[in-house]
Formats: sequence, structure tokens, C-alpha cells
Amino acid sequence: MAGAETTPTEYVTHHLFHAQACYVDGGWHFGSQYAPCTTFWTFHLDTLIFSVLLGFLFLGFFWAAARKATSGTPGGLQNFVETLVDFVDNAVKDSFHGPRGFIAPLALTIFVWVFLWNLMDLIPVDLFPAMGRLVGIEYLRVVPSADMNGTFALSLTVFALIIIYGIKGKGVGGFAKEFVTHPFGGLMFPANIILNTVELVAKPISLAMRLFGNLYAAELIFILIALLPWWAQWLPGSAWAIFHILVIPLQAFIFMTLTIVYLSLAYESH
Repeated sequence: MAGAETTPTEYVTHHLFHAQACYVDGGWHFGSQYAPCTTFWTFHLDTLIFSVLLGFLFLGFFWAAARKATSGTPGGLQNFVETLVDFVDNAVKDSFHGPRGFIAPLALTIFVWVFLWNLMDLIPVDLFPAMGRLVGIEYLRVVPSADMNGTFALSLTVFALIIIYGIKGKGVGGFAKEFVTHPFGGLMFPANIILNTVELVAKPISLAMRLFGNLYAAELIFILIALLPWWAQWLPGSAWAIFHILVIPLQAFIFMTLTIVYLSLAYESH
């Protein structure tokens, strides 16, 4: 879609710009790459919409599998879902030794949802923007995990759960005592507080930035490949897509595994 009237810089900037809506001076406005929203109440509509749609796709897929589940010879859909559930459940059993009634569904949700987020990166970069223009939508990014707002939304949820499970496993007093006295003992409580604060804050930051960095870079490379002439796109585009197929589940697995490990560390006493 990069034509003579569009420079490569404008093309890349356009494809990396979100469908923004912001609340300014008592009304809602849409941002553009030339006049972006800069207020606190700025929403990336494409990230929100695609995240919700992919969430419903995930729920509908598993609901359909549950409806067709049988104790007899299972079909392909049931086999796939049972394999996925067993895989996640075993990962939780290996890392989290407390009550798993909430952790296992949480881990499954994170793995599948992040996987679907990442999978959107394999859609041709010009397809959805071109479809959006047909209905008057100028900007449209379809990879929620390439948006820092999306990855931090997930990681901050995990951050809240780390605190909740820390208090649930140790009690308020035990959680506070460990925060103040670990690892150097009570006399070194200032150093303990600083160290534990840095460790606690680093967990959601590392979760969010790792996922965002990998998918943002992958999306940017696909956009740069799209700048090549159409006949020169096939080889690098196919090679990068094949490599990216390995990255998609790996990043979802890493996010899920680190979530389980962080919650396990918060729940258990040290």
C-alpha cells in the first residue's frame, strides 16, 4: 500500500499508530499520527476491540468443546482441548503447590489469550488497515501484544494477584514480616524493604516489556518487509513468518510460566 504519495516513514508510522480515542475539553476525539492524543484518558480502541473479540473466540471454542465432550471415543476438538488443559494443569502442578482451583484456569486463560494475541501478527499487515479504510477507519493495529497498554494490563493484573496470594498464603502479618526481614534479617530492614520493593515492581515490568518487545519487533519487521516490491516480499516474509510461528507459543508459554512461578513464590513462605 506504500505508493508514490506515501513515504516509507509515513507508511511505517501509519501502521504503528493505534485507533485512538481521548476525552478532551468535555468531549471525545480521535487521534491521528499528525495530532495524537496526549491526555490521560486515551484509549486504544483497536487493542480493546481485538482483545475482547479474541477473548470471546477463546471462550466460544472451549464452550463448544465442553458441549461436545463425551466419555466415549473423543473427537479431534475434544482431544485438542484436553491436551491443552492437561499441559497447563501439569505446568501448574510442577510450580504451584497451593490450592490450584483458581491458578490453573488463570494460567490456561493467559496462555490461550496471549497465544491468540500473538497469532494476529501472522495476518498480512495491510489487510485490516485496508478493510478499515473501506468503513472510514484510518488506523487499525490488530496485535494487542504489540501494544504496551495491553501487555501492562495483563502484568498489572498478575501484580495484584501476587500481593493477594502473598497475603492469602502468609497472612497480613506474615507477608509484612517477610517483606521487612527477608533476606538480611530484621536489623537490615531498610535494605530489605528496598530490595523487596525493587523485586516486586520488576515482576510486572519484566512480564509486560518482554511480551511487548518481542511482538512489537516482529510486527515492525513485517511492516518493513511489506515496503519491498511485492515480488521481493515472498522469501523474507515467508522465512520470518516461519520463525515467528515458533515465537508465538513460546512467548505465551513464558508469560504463563512466569505468572505461575511468581504466584508460587508469593504464596509460599521463605
